[in-house]
Amino acid sequence: MTTRTWPRHAMTGLYWFLALQFALGAITKYWPGETFFGPPYAAQFAEWGYPSWMRFPVGTLEGLAAILLVIPSRRTRFLGATTLMFVLTGAVTTHIINQDGPAESWAAPTHLVITGILALANWPHDWRDLLRAPASHTARAPHPTN
Repeated sequence: MTTRTWPRHAMTGLYWFLALQFALGAITKYWPGETFFGPPYAAQFAEWGYPSWMRFPVGTLEGLAAILLVIPSRRTRFLGATTLMFVLTGAVTTHIINQDGPAESWAAPTHLVITGILALANWPHDWRDLLRAPASHTARAPHPTN
């Protein structure tokens, strides 16, 4: 492995590691019973003051963002990271409002900082790039006619 590929492999590993964490989080939001994170999320969401069904949209967003993080494109990784920033901002706010201790709430702010850095690292050169269809590598530029 050359010195130039090491940072790329490390970043790919980071994206996959985060994606696996959030995919697991998404699955546990759909799990009806207790999880290895504690009580069922239906009970946790109700305890936090949300309807228990809110775990489904949150889990869906986490799962979609996890998929976007592993697609090797700046565009998809930016969208995945910003989606997670949205979800994690809600999580951090929830932990603050409910005055959860550090043992229950350290992960959300940590992940918020990490996904914020990843969103900045994948920031599009032009915001309109997010709206455009991805360019095909096989497309050729039209030749001018005389």
